[in-house]
Amino acid sequence: MQGAHYADERLPRYTSYPTAPHFSAGIDAATYAGWLKALPAGTTTSLYLHVPFCRSMCWYCGCHTTVALRDGPIVDYLAVLRSEIALVAAQRSAPLDVRHIHFGGGTPTIIEPEEFVGLVALLRQHFAVHPQAEIAVEIDPRRLGPGMTAALAAAGVNRASLGVQSFDPAVQKAINRIQSVEQTANVVSGLRRAGIEEVSFDLIYGLPKQTLQSCRDTVEQCLAMRPDRFSIFGYAHVPEFKKHQRRIAVEDLPDGRARHEQAEAMAQQLVAAGYVRIGLDHFARPTDAMAQALAQGRLHRNFQGYTTDRCDALIGFGASAIGRLPQGFVQNEVVIGRYAERVADGALPTGKGYRLTAEDRLRAALIERVMCDLAVDIDAVCDQHPVDRGVLAPSLAKLEDLSRDGLIRFDGSRVLLPEDARLFVRKVAAAFDAHLDQSPRQFSRAV
Repeated sequence: MQGAHYADERLPRYTSYPTAPHFSAGIDAATYAGWLKALPAGTTTSLYLHVPFCRSMCWYCGCHTTVALRDGPIVDYLAVLRSEIALVAAQRSAPLDVRHIHFGGGTPTIIEPEEFVGLVALLRQHFAVHPQAEIAVEIDPRRLGPGMTAALAAAGVNRASLGVQSFDPAVQKAINRIQSVEQTANVVSGLRRAGIEEVSFDLIYGLPKQTLQSCRDTVEQCLAMRPDRFSIFGYAHVPEFKKHQRRIAVEDLPDGRARHEQAEAMAQQLVAAGYVRIGLDHFARPTDAMAQALAQGRLHRNFQGYTTDRCDALIGFGASAIGRLPQGFVQNEVVIGRYAERVADGALPTGKGYRLTAEDRLRAALIERVMCDLAVDIDAVCDQHPVDRGVLAPSLAKLEDLSRDGLIRFDGSRVLLPEDARLFVRKVAAAFDAHLDQSPRQFSRAV
């Protein structure tokens, strides 16, 4: 395996730069309010709403979520979320132009149907939601009934992202997530009958008890449901940060080589089925907007992964939600109680953030193009950023090392990854990262 010695390195997923561990409390509610007020009229905006509740915990989960067996905490949280939406909107003299809305979790569909419809209506009341806006929601197929399906359609949802992970019974038992093929297929059919045609599946490799054959079987079963997109992520085992992952036995996890084989086998199946391979871990039908964005050099990357979202600002709502404005990043208080207290006091619940420098913007642009295109023209990107190119000297030295290892090649000022090095794209992106800790245990393995 080319670059095999990099497989077990801990590296960021680069859904932002700098990454969240570098955020600080120096960015507070007053800073965020100033940034919101400074957004020019006509700023295109995306909204992310975080719902940090599930009915049960999947042992592999790396999200900020908690188990809620009763509806009370969820109802209380939604009241706070509605107040936060009003607080953010109040910072503006005119409503922001919203082109994308994404509900993530946790399990967003844990909300009662009428509550979900009301929440989207509230967003439309406070923001100028474009008639053709993409409204996407993450779905646990085990928790979606006909009533919620109808509510999603009534609210204008037009993209559904379904968590599948694996259909292997041994794997499902090891990760505490029992989900049948039939159950998933029924949800997909129900969504399409309701008019929600755009369906994406999330799969994971590197799970406990997972084998090469079970990965292939899961992909084959998923293909029968004809999703428009796939995301195939590598399981990040970080029990020092996610205590529930301690229920997963380390000896049940595949090693770096096995993880690489699983990822490549699944990728090759999808390519053979006609899907376009996108960046590190996404796949889409050739007619899908994401595949077209890749072909046209318009693909982007944010906290939801690869995206067609080209908006100028991303506003996060809910505990732990992260937003990105032209000035920098903001993250809400992570602990639900603290988040609720801040909002109850009438304050934006900003916990920390990061103010971007000119050098950060340069490095972010280089990293995004590497992650999206598996290539970057360093000179072309530098020409767009007024930064002394000398700051990239250490990065260029790292790239020379990667070139000797066969992970990249140079074509003038262009850096290109060969196809067989695709899974190591995070290692190449890391060459441009000036903030990366030498022992980043909070990050996932490179492959």
